[in-house]
Amino acid sequence: MRLISSILLVLLPLHCGARWTQIPTVPFESTTGGSFSLKQLKSIVVDSNYQDAVNTDGETLIPPTLLQFSKTFSGDLSSSLGLDIPVVVGNSASKDSIFMTIGNSSHYLDAAGRPTSEGYLLGITSQGITVTGASSLGAWWATRSILQQAVLNDGMNLDQGSATDAPGWGIRGTFLDVGRHYYPPEFIIEMCSYLSFFKQNTFHLHLSDASNLNPNISYERKLEFYSAFRLNSPDSVVSGLNKRPNESYYEPDFENMQQSCASRGVTIIPEIEAPGHALPITQWKPELALSTDFSLLNISNPETIPTMQRQAILFPTIAYNDMHSCSILEEVMLTPLSSSIWSTFIPWFHSKTVHLGADEYSSAEIEEYNRYVNNMHDYIGETFGKKVRIWGTFPPSHLANETNVNTNVSFQHWEFFEDNPYFDFIKNGYSVLNSDDSFYVVAKYSGSYPQVLNLTRVFYGAPDGGPMAPYIFDRSNATNNPPRDSPYVLGQLPALWNDFGPNSTSVIEAYYALRNALPALGDKQWGGDLLMEEYNSVFEKLHAAIPGQNLDRRVASKTSTILSYDFSNTLFSAIFQKVYDKSGNGYDASLKGGILSGCGVFNSVLTLRSGCSLTTPLTSKGRNYTLSFSVKPASSTPGTLFSGSASSLLAGNGSINNVMMVTNGHSYILNYTLPVNTWTDVRLVGINNATYFSVTPEGSNDESVYEFTATLGILDNSFVWGNVMAFEAPISTLGGDTFTGQIKNVQMVDGADAKYAAMVAPLVIGVAPYT
Repeated sequence: MRLISSILLVLLPLHCGARWTQIPTVPFESTTGGSFSLKQLKSIVVDSNYQDAVNTDGETLIPPTLLQFSKTFSGDLSSSLGLDIPVVVGNSASKDSIFMTIGNSSHYLDAAGRPTSEGYLLGITSQGITVTGASSLGAWWATRSILQQAVLNDGMNLDQGSATDAPGWGIRGTFLDVGRHYYPPEFIIEMCSYLSFFKQNTFHLHLSDASNLNPNISYERKLEFYSAFRLNSPDSVVSGLNKRPNESYYEPDFENMQQSCASRGVTIIPEIEAPGHALPITQWKPELALSTDFSLLNISNPETIPTMQRQAILFPTIAYNDMHSCSILEEVMLTPLSSSIWSTFIPWFHSKTVHLGADEYSSAEIEEYNRYVNNMHDYIGETFGKKVRIWGTFPPSHLANETNVNTNVSFQHWEFFEDNPYFDFIKNGYSVLNSDDSFYVVAKYSGSYPQVLNLTRVFYGAPDGGPMAPYIFDRSNATNNPPRDSPYVLGQLPALWNDFGPNSTSVIEAYYALRNALPALGDKQWGGDLLMEEYNSVFEKLHAAIPGQNLDRRVASKTSTILSYDFSNTLFSAIFQKVYDKSGNGYDASLKGGILSGCGVFNSVLTLRSGCSLTTPLTSKGRNYTLSFSVKPASSTPGTLFSGSASSLLAGNGSINNVMMVTNGHSYILNYTLPVNTWTDVRLVGINNATYFSVTPEGSNDESVYEFTATLGILDNSFVWGNVMAFEAPISTLGGDTFTGQIKNVQMVDGADAKYAAMVAPLVIGVAPYT
């Protein structure tokens, strides 16, 4: 049956039937059989009656106006299609324009039959295109449909007709564990652009956590165990809570992340995890730890909830007896309030909902747990006007003497051994977000979960073998799933966790774990009906046009050779400290350091000394590359060979001179050292999810190949060895610090020799005891 559908797909055009085959699918009715070419476009006209209109029904508190969304759309037409279309404000459509306006939101219904502000009407005639959004956000999603359809039809032609489209569920996107692994703000912003292109509107960031803590280690080691609280405030009340200033989001960083994501319709949902997974907090204030588990907060301690909310300062005052004398009638204890964790950071957050975490707490403390959640719900709601969400942990009890979590708290279901989302929560009036672990990913290694999002499960994971959808929590037992139109199903987010901490992956590997399947899941989160064969036929073409990001780290090149420096410079280039790129791409480099210091190009060789560098106009190159060069170190002093925006290749660091890659502050060291005063031909090869370092003595055929791998800690008492690492090629700077020596014949090629693919090691080599 699948073979037949694949053959039919080849015969059908992308706009066949009553829909557009894109991601997500768009219900579309053709009219005349004609088309409108975007080459005809002269302007994007924003309705003057609605240019300042914003969507107040969504999750963000900083929604863009219709005019702002239209300007972003104009930029996307330029970057994705090469069309420079001006944005103007007017009161009606004009010929050969895209008219952006807003209409009645009651026309657009979600899966539960409720009006949604994310819907839109799209009309295409021979005169132009009219976009009518239920809100400015609905109009924005219409622009994603236009952009995708143009890409799939040679960048220009759209069928004449109309589409009425709306999402089935309100929360669509993904989750990322940034507590155990730091991701720079630029990466978060690019990921939001990725989500937005497929009409996903939520990026949930897990901002504090630690790897699983072995309860048998000493108290001193518990205090030193790797944990992170990623938000960093100068407020003295939270001084010491953030221990990693170089792996943090300061308020301007977080503000820029939220504003940039919101500009593309994506809301960042922040999570500060407590009272479980609270090691960053108990390391900061050990007196708040539960005696039976140092990673849990002791809720019964009278200082715990005030630390999470707002601290009271107590001091004595003097009461005056009359106008001429004073005496202390009594010691009055006043309680002015000062900032603590949530009161410090919640003003940073521009989402209507914040996440308390509240995951995997002690089952012996259920009553205290419920008291904590309700107290936090009341405090955050009454003080800041925000809703709260927690992970599904303790189902409500029907015992008369137990307090349940407030039904205004929403639950994020993740595993059936914690709760049954339908019978425990939905049937008791709680709203539930679907993060069932059938779509969990654990970076690099797990005994239970995959390392990439399961694409096949997206299309065939339902109990009946059909496609997934947000209301499907149980893939095998349909009775555990609510009806499709249940108003208590909020949406769906798959989760990417970093259980093994900060050295488990490079930053970009998180993207690759989601790259190929998250857009397909976006189709199901929206309510689309894309088939797997259809998805595979359009995905890569659409992917190549996603605006606002370059997560594949592509580098433009006329041929497979991206850059080539043979250092055969003329006297003119030597005077102006230029090194010319012989690839034909014009990626000429600039030398810094000066000839007087012994640096420079002589006899087709680049000589580097301390402080001397060669800077290219590039930063890094993504997967599948070969960076080749010859190197002759003049000393064993460690130093940088190549550095880039995401990684660096070093000939040693600190007290060791082993070759290593460094990324995100972590080193991946080879059992190899470059020989001094000897030329060695080197190739740094990235192929798929692995990175190799090949060395051959000049004039020899004796090649040795080394592989960069990561060692992952488990519970601090054992390791998982030999996990392959994928690094972007560092091509921004050669030298620049303490490296002294010579380099020649530098070349970057797109692609890698296929022989390296056979060398890719299994993800798990073995487990060894901790020593």
